[in-house]
Amino acid sequence: MRFIAPLLAVVSLSLPAATAAQSTGAGDGVRFGISVGGISAITLDVELFRDSRSLDFALGTWSFRDVSFSAVAKQYFGSRAAQPFAGLGLWIVGAPGDERTGWGVVLRAPVGVDWEVTQDHALGAAININRALGVRRSDPNDEVPLNKRLVPLPQLYYRYTR
Repeated sequence: MRFIAPLLAVVSLSLPAATAAQSTGAGDGVRFGISVGGISAITLDVELFRDSRSLDFALGTWSFRDVSFSAVAKQYFGSRAAQPFAGLGLWIVGAPGDERTGWGVVLRAPVGVDWEVTQDHALGAAININRALGVRRSDPNDEVPLNKRLVPLPQLYYRYTR
């Protein structure tokens, strides 16, 4: 848990520089999308972009009994229709339990490719490399230690540029 404040500071300091992405050239805009996999079974995405950088917000669920939120700063590389990208951010997930609400905070680093099919439509795939930073289990008697391994989660998405 002691890593959350410095990580939030790094992400918030990158916000002015990272309001961006896409091969649409210079400029800024917004992309709306839907994802499967990654931080949730189904996710709604909003991506604010400028030039080759973006800030990606995601809200999703695994089972409609939980909620996941993620904020990731991304950097896109190249200027072709298919652009590789890398990012860094936080994923927060919460779920109600019998005795209390459980939650987890995860460091998220997506690496993938974004393919601009047409000027306004894009498809993408990513591997999200995740590492748990903190957890509060819904069962107060559950004292299983936090697993600190890197966990890769695949993701596919569609984005519409507005």
